[in-house]
Amino acid sequence: MKVPQPILEMHDELTQWRRDFHAHPELGFEESRTSGLVAERLAQCEGIEINRGVGKTGIVATLRVGSGAGSVGLRADMDALPMDEESEFGHRSQSAGRMHACGHDGHTTMLLGAARYLAGTRNFDGTVHFIFQPAEEGRGGAGAMLADGLFERFPCDAIFGMHNMPTLGLGKFAVRAGPMMAGGAFFDIRITGKGSHAARPEAGVDPVMVASHIAIALQTIVSRNTSPVESVVVSVTKIAAGDTYNVIPQSAVLAGTVRTFSKEMMALAEASMRRIVSGVGATFGAEVELDFRVLFPPTVNDHEQADFAARICNEVVGEEMVERNPPLIMGSEDFSLMLERRPGCFVNLGGMRESGNFELHNPRFDFNDKILPLGVAFFARLVETRLSRA
Repeated sequence: MKVPQPILEMHDELTQWRRDFHAHPELGFEESRTSGLVAERLAQCEGIEINRGVGKTGIVATLRVGSGAGSVGLRADMDALPMDEESEFGHRSQSAGRMHACGHDGHTTMLLGAARYLAGTRNFDGTVHFIFQPAEEGRGGAGAMLADGLFERFPCDAIFGMHNMPTLGLGKFAVRAGPMMAGGAFFDIRITGKGSHAARPEAGVDPVMVASHIAIALQTIVSRNTSPVESVVVSVTKIAAGDTYNVIPQSAVLAGTVRTFSKEMMALAEASMRRIVSGVGATFGAEVELDFRVLFPPTVNDHEQADFAARICNEVVGEEMVERNPPLIMGSEDFSLMLERRPGCFVNLGGMRESGNFELHNPRFDFNDKILPLGVAFFARLVETRLSRA
């Protein structure tokens, strides 16, 4: 198959769309401009039914062709990250403290391109739902769409998603069956001690010392509580306490994240963390509270759907450009919530640059526009094959 000519001819316009999204990033559940443009461009496609406000700012667009009973869902995320951009190109973020540092601008554009192509060719028999999801970056967008009756209102036999990967070779696809990405949890630990003069520490209970001991002790969850063959990450990413040099503060706060590839390991990590913070707090005579929030389950691809997605990738770029057993990814993805409800597959598409290559969530990251036609072709061919007229 490779990439159909009509998709190649869309490349310049897709690039303009993507760069416009990049220049105007919006955070989770605030994607009013983004969803408005998505709806506007979908409305230009004949036969597409547009449903706005699904999961607050999400959109589900439906295209029905023929009388086939089959249905498939295609999902892209729309939100940006709360960070400043450090790039200087013309389409850099125009909003301070907001940036498309994960490529969701590209994901949205590729799904829009697929919708336009499929609405024009109509080379399938059945129903496709184009799911434009808000708030993927830790704000619960997938859960909000599911709570809003996503699959009850828009039934899908299977669901598929895609994420760009700047560390994967340009134009390569990576498809893994079974667990692919880790489940994620955030935690906050609040320590209440007893403030005192810094010259008289014996008169107080130092929450900074408690926080330091807890931060070190939490690392034993990985090294001593979990099996060496399990992949678990416990990262303390924030310690906050005190305002000046000569005062031992009254309180301190730690925060961070836990990543695992199974719900059992996540439960073990939480139980171990509760035991550690309680014990360390009691040792120093401080009060400690732990708020542990599991945000995403592990991303687990259905084996049959992963095989199917890989076959589509083979058709688009050739078998030599498809990696079938890529390394596990410790990052999390809330598409996992949808995969718990419906069989499906999440794939990666490589966007590595020859120079100036930056990781996801880096302040100088930019989606590689060269892969836009490949993403469109993947989604389009997937629908044409899954909902074949034959």
